[in-house]
Amino acid sequence: MTPGSADRSVRVTGHCRACGAELVETFCDLGLTPLANSYVKPEHAARPEPFYPLHAWVCTQCWLVQLEEFEPPEAIFSEYAYFSSYSDSWVDHARRYVDMVCQRFELGPHTQVVEIASNDGYLLQFFQRRGIPVLGVEPAANIAQEAVRKGIPTLVRFFGADTARRMVADGQAADWIVANNVLAHVPNINDFVAGWKILLRPGGTITAEFAWLVELVRRRAFDTVYHEHFSYLSMTFLREFLPRHGLRVFDVETLPTHGGSLRIYVCHADDPRPELPAVEELWRYEQQLGVATPQYYRHFDRAVVEVKMQLLEFLIRARREGRRVAGYGAPAKGNTLLNYCGIHTEFVEFTVDRNPHKQGCFLPGSRIPIYPPEHILETRPDYVLILPWNIAEEVMDQMAAIRTWGGQFVIPIPTVEIRA
Repeated sequence: MTPGSADRSVRVTGHCRACGAELVETFCDLGLTPLANSYVKPEHAARPEPFYPLHAWVCTQCWLVQLEEFEPPEAIFSEYAYFSSYSDSWVDHARRYVDMVCQRFELGPHTQVVEIASNDGYLLQFFQRRGIPVLGVEPAANIAQEAVRKGIPTLVRFFGADTARRMVADGQAADWIVANNVLAHVPNINDFVAGWKILLRPGGTITAEFAWLVELVRRRAFDTVYHEHFSYLSMTFLREFLPRHGLRVFDVETLPTHGGSLRIYVCHADDPRPELPAVEELWRYEQQLGVATPQYYRHFDRAVVEVKMQLLEFLIRARREGRRVAGYGAPAKGNTLLNYCGIHTEFVEFTVDRNPHKQGCFLPGSRIPIYPPEHILETRPDYVLILPWNIAEEVMDQMAAIRTWGGQFVIPIPTVEIRA
């Protein structure tokens, strides 16, 4: 029996965070896991960790896939371990985005740009270099300090309607709002989007990027599900949701980032700009797939189990053959993968990460130690399991030296793939 398959029509866990309807349909049940970004410091290694249910539900009224909230955002995001600038490909993605929108929309010194969840200034720096006024809003004080050190003005606040009203009162209304990979991270999605409406000047534009539910399903990317991601988004949901807050999507792009994402362009509902054909086309594509039907979601937990079995079969075989396996990366998604599969140091001896804030710590749950990347070159494992599989090409370029001793890369999703 697959998790949640026997009683989908009778279990009621709560209510949809967007529309309030009862939640009765399971998307996937990944058991109990710790918070994915709760890296364990050495001095805390003997302490027990809290584990929470990692059970995603789909609302059959508005089709938002979502988790229950076990910890408030203040407990998760006030100090954070993810610094965007440590991913070369992500910084390059930000640079190309700024180049594109400045040309397409003729942004310049007259444009006030605000980024919500601005992290360490990885993106706003490219606007600033063009002489465009910028302001970041970032709740994690440790990350905001890094942005300020780079010269990026940053408010250390959680964003929502109250924050937006305060910003407008302080003369910080925005012509251009950037919200990359944050919409999924907010438990009160209604309040967050209400803040967009308040902060955006007439004629202004919001761009938001997020992992696309359709690609998550297609790629069997269950590791994208973790407690810091409260929602999993589709055009089917957003095209109905945003107008309730006086906003609408007027354009959309598909992106390869994070295993498959969308970038939506949002304006006020009464903005004269027409909706471009891409919006209707993407919505119709989702309808053809069945995104607005319960059946679309019911196979996913079975696909998750198949990924787990493949990875465990590989690791057991490698262990029996006396081969050594190390990890590359310490991303949140890797912690979902390792904890759901029950993988500890008996299968993956250690992992490495470029982020010095993670080095010397242990992964939550699995307690796999994190070292600098050079540790792979020093220990020469037979296999390197790429936990941030969405940037596998970047990782393989950075770690190409493992081929000198016959080392191979392992990409775990959507199926286990061995690369020389």
